[in-house]
Amino acid sequence: MSPASGAIVMGTGIVSVALLLDGRVTLSRLLLVCTAAAWVVLGGLLGRRWFRDRARVLVEAGSPVALTGVAGTAVLGTRLALLGWTWAAVALLAATVALWVVLLAAVLAHWPPPTAGSAFMLTVATESVALLGVAVAVGERADWLLALSLVPFALGLASYPVVLVRFDLRQLAVGPGDHWVSGGALAICALAAADVTTGAHALAMLPHALLRDVSVGLWSLAMLWLPPLVVAEALHPRRGYNVRRWSTVFPVGMYAACSFAVGHAAGAPAITDFARAWVWVAVAVLVVVSAAMVAR
Repeated sequence: MSPASGAIVMGTGIVSVALLLDGRVTLSRLLLVCTAAAWVVLGGLLGRRWFRDRARVLVEAGSPVALTGVAGTAVLGTRLALLGWTWAAVALLAATVALWVVLLAAVLAHWPPPTAGSAFMLTVATESVALLGVAVAVGERADWLLALSLVPFALGLASYPVVLVRFDLRQLAVGPGDHWVSGGALAICALAAADVTTGAHALAMLPHALLRDVSVGLWSLAMLWLPPLVVAEALHPRRGYNVRRWSTVFPVGMYAACSFAVGHAAGAPAITDFARAWVWVAVAVLVVVSAAMVAR
């Protein structure tokens, strides 16, 4: 899967997850089919590019945008785990970890000044590994895997401030779409924390009360990004299609998914009510970007 195009899988996949958490099973499964199809097609295109232009693929692998392939694979695996297809989720977990290790090394070796939103993919990709690990751990009742998933969760969380201190806030006005990942990265941290909380409670392990408070704190921090992101879109509309607009779909969908998870883990109906409304914003953004892509 090529850089940037992995965001298509991320976007459709997380909206599918959010719709499932809202009980919209049919629509969620329809998007799951789209996600799986996109993952297969983009993976095939990457394979063809590898044989035709290997040097360019290796160069692109050093960009933070390449980490969308990790997150896209993990989101698909997480949705399949929720479907009950644990065997597929296990296979995708292995693929996700392998991609993460290889691409993370390449990205860090060529780390650019992280002034754009795509740099936050360092956090997103790492947290996505934790997210899928927790999903598989709960499905298999593997407490060791749940505990192990805390490692990428902590690493992803630690990477966020490293990128944030060098993020150019002017990207909110001029970014092509990936500026939304600034908030989406915190949202996936909140989702991972909430899922760990729920999993720890189900498997009767770890201090899940503390993890619950962490998830609420991370959700609150993620929500601080939402007003400026929305206002920036209103004041500085980006017209025309750009593939990085899929990096807007993912954070918008992630805000819905993490709010469902945090609301459930914390027993906070107000957070869940926000999720039930925001999930349709995510669907609308997905439809608009999809239509723009087709028209292009």
